[in-house]
Amino acid sequence: MSENNLLDDDHVATPLKPSEIVVELDRYIVGQGDAKRAVAIAIRNRWRRQQLPHEMQAEVSPKNIMMIGSTGVGKTEIARRLAKLTKAPFIKVEATKYTEVGYYGRDVESMIRELLDNSISLVRDIEREHVRKQAEQKTADKILDLLCPPPASTAPPLHSMLDEDAESQIDEETNAEDPPESWRRTRSKMEAMLLDGKLETRSVEVTVEHKAAPVMMGGMNIEQMDVDFQGMLEKIIPANRTRREVSVTEARKIIFEQQCDALLDEEKINAKAIDIAQNYGIIFLDEIDKVVASEGKSGDVSRQGVQRDLLPIVEGTTVQTKHGYIKTDHILFIAAGAFHRNQPSELMPELQGRFPIRVELNDLTKDDFVSILTEPKNSLTRQYTELLATEGVTLEFTNDAIEELASVACQVNEETMNIGARRLYTILERLLEELSFEAADMKMGRVSINAAYVQERLGDIVTDEDLSRYIL
Repeated sequence: MSENNLLDDDHVATPLKPSEIVVELDRYIVGQGDAKRAVAIAIRNRWRRQQLPHEMQAEVSPKNIMMIGSTGVGKTEIARRLAKLTKAPFIKVEATKYTEVGYYGRDVESMIRELLDNSISLVRDIEREHVRKQAEQKTADKILDLLCPPPASTAPPLHSMLDEDAESQIDEETNAEDPPESWRRTRSKMEAMLLDGKLETRSVEVTVEHKAAPVMMGGMNIEQMDVDFQGMLEKIIPANRTRREVSVTEARKIIFEQQCDALLDEEKINAKAIDIAQNYGIIFLDEIDKVVASEGKSGDVSRQGVQRDLLPIVEGTTVQTKHGYIKTDHILFIAAGAFHRNQPSELMPELQGRFPIRVELNDLTKDDFVSILTEPKNSLTRQYTELLATEGVTLEFTNDAIEELASVACQVNEETMNIGARRLYTILERLLEELSFEAADMKMGRVSINAAYVQERLGDIVTDEDLSRYIL
């Protein structure tokens, strides 16, 4: 089976068409059509690369993307939804975190290790589904053994030391009630009761293995080191096992996990995860504009250092991890930044060249806010409606209320700091604060939010600019 077929069969990196990707993103993200098209093309190009002859695959570089736009316009959400959509390994890192602890290569390479850990988790979930039926059968057998233990094996049978007459007499006496046959009948009854769910509350004793907590060395978690010291210590130090008395329901979960771990091939999982991370991994580099060196700032050396260390990772290098070596040549990097005080052209020329696709995301307008409040599958208004419904309160937003909320969000963003769609969170929390507090005591009722209610709750705050800065 070819590499691509193997990945497709396991539903990793689903080969969606660009138009299908955009349609799916539209369900969660309003506007930003250019950015959606750019990421859709980049994802499809990865699938196209897999269809090429092996010799040419190595020559095709990923089409890395630079997203430029204010905070809250959807940069991170596009990348996160894209990863979920394609079921590809994905991590989000802030470029600024590498300035906080230094700018050594090991720190920057940690993003590749995190991506591989994510890939291993994805592959393990897939492999668990492959062995689920076998593990469930073994789990049922193990629970039956706990409920109805098999008879203890005996020493060499007595009849081996007796003559034929004595042996015949013993057989006649024991045939009246053969213990193994009795045990099989009891086990059969137990099995039927277990299938019917009649033994779920029965207590059984299971052995639970406690994994050692990650060890810290010199302020660094050794799980993040190149060498698998944690695994070496686990082999040297005996596992901590305890026996617990739990219900059959809980025992089934514990034993199922144990059986899955026993059936999984860790080496196969790690090798497959490395392959998937190398060819389908996505790394979202946020706050990339914060590592642009600014004149007169003492942090220039650190920021320039981060760019220098990011360059080989984005260009393509080999990173050593505790699970094996991983090449970064075909990992897709999506960088994002607001670039309010600087421009992408101020990044190192070599780093700029590794992000051939540039997309500028537009600031959100009033119409965008209206769409965000109503159109997405899990819009904010739907979230609040469902939350209060758990208290028996039916919440309704009228059209004029949605318009007023959008106007308030747009106005506050213009007069204070533009934080995009995140402004809606603070506004809605303020709007529904009193109702959320009283909903538990109301038990039932219908509440309609209209424009007048919005103005009553938010009007004074919006008109007072200083108060608006503080509260909203």
